[in-house]
Amino acid sequence: MKSPEMKIEKRNHWQNEPDDYGYDDYDSYGHGKYADYDDYDDYENEDYGHEAYQPSRSRAAQNTRSSRSRKKTGGYAPISQSGGKKSTKRDIAVAVAGVLVSLVIIFVMIFNAPIINFEKMENGVMTTQQVSILKYWKLWQPLVQQEGTLSKVDSADVSKLDLKSDLDSGMDDGLNLEQTIEGQYTILFLGMDESGELSDVDWVFQFDLINGTMNILQIPRDSYMPDYASFSTAKFNSIYHSGQETGVTPIQRVVDAIQDNFCIYIDCYVKLNCVDIAKIVDSIGGIPINLPEEIVYEADKVLPQGEQTLSGQQSEWFIRFRHGYMEGDIGRVKAQRIFLAAAMEKMLNMSQTELMSAMQKIYKNQWIATDLSLEQISMVADFASSRLSMDSVNVFMVPGEGAMYYPSDGSGQSVYSIHKQATIDLLNKYFRPYQNEIYPEESTIVELVPEGEYQASDYDDTQETLSDIHDGDTKDGAQ
Repeated sequence: MKSPEMKIEKRNHWQNEPDDYGYDDYDSYGHGKYADYDDYDDYENEDYGHEAYQPSRSRAAQNTRSSRSRKKTGGYAPISQSGGKKSTKRDIAVAVAGVLVSLVIIFVMIFNAPIINFEKMENGVMTTQQVSILKYWKLWQPLVQQEGTLSKVDSADVSKLDLKSDLDSGMDDGLNLEQTIEGQYTILFLGMDESGELSDVDWVFQFDLINGTMNILQIPRDSYMPDYASFSTAKFNSIYHSGQETGVTPIQRVVDAIQDNFCIYIDCYVKLNCVDIAKIVDSIGGIPINLPEEIVYEADKVLPQGEQTLSGQQSEWFIRFRHGYMEGDIGRVKAQRIFLAAAMEKMLNMSQTELMSAMQKIYKNQWIATDLSLEQISMVADFASSRLSMDSVNVFMVPGEGAMYYPSDGSGQSVYSIHKQATIDLLNKYFRPYQNEIYPEESTIVELVPEGEYQASDYDDTQETLSDIHDGDTKDGAQ
């Protein structure tokens, strides 16, 4: 039996032990030559594949004795180090990388698998198709009210498109847009009145993606189209709301009328109410403009002549005003050119960041109805800001003259009678860059005033660049 002195000596030895093995304090174990082993938990796993620190036999024996002593004194006994291995940082990194790669593969498989039902409107009929998550996000337009999906001519039907024979078969305009004819992209723009039924602004924007130009065709809202518009008025602006019933969506009726009359294939549409034009203008800080004359929209709604920045509300007044012009609606069409030139200059002077921020805001707030995705809008905006200038954008109005239309109900309607041959000549020269010329018989235009009985030809040549319009160097300003 050991003497009491011996017991006291052993207890003191434990208390005075250097802190190399002080397992009751994990952090202290990380000091000195064994600093890499500062994580006590590492020693619980023998499969790490690293040569762990092995204490000497004498020290191990000492630890065994110490362990017994700690049990008696309430201390913590260390887990056995026999055969333990320690992981290196490299091994941990390899393991983590393996897990990440596996997760990436799993996510790619999930995102590309056709597991989501996507519904869309085609020719007035709702169809459903299974698409992947990635495809769904490209197709989904959560914040834009759509008018339906347009029925389009097959881009592979060369005979239908009547493409020029000398075109390069490998021509690529560089934009990943779904387009009827490679090299051009055509957008129908409709600005509706406060009722949302009649179109006050009717423009066709055609981008020549190869040559970096854009031609805009203005269709007077009163254009005579008896085979498409409502019988009571026979005006183009009534086609959307009350046109001839053809079993298609309202926007498709308008597109069909344009394609049949002007032989222009529409790729997509943008429609908005005039009240939303005001919101859009305010969102970009107004439109700097030089008004050629005073506009009295109402007694308390006056726009002075000269340079100024139009607010959203003022922009709506200017775009819609017509009763003060001697030319009536044609005066409004010309005034809209001035606004378009000012708005285009504002857009071209905006940075890419500012432009995309504005587009996202317009999209998010549902200020437009369109079949364009935000990605496609971004592509078109990038093209416009990088390739177009005020000199490369031309504006045209459909040739014609004013006339009276008398439906059978006895009412008289002031309409715009299109000059067919002059219109065909304009289309062939400016709006068919990659197609063969068309002949009058290929168009469904109906002349209320026959060619031999024209009273005027003032509007048969209205070509202007936005630069000329902006600078006031034009004979076709608002009058």
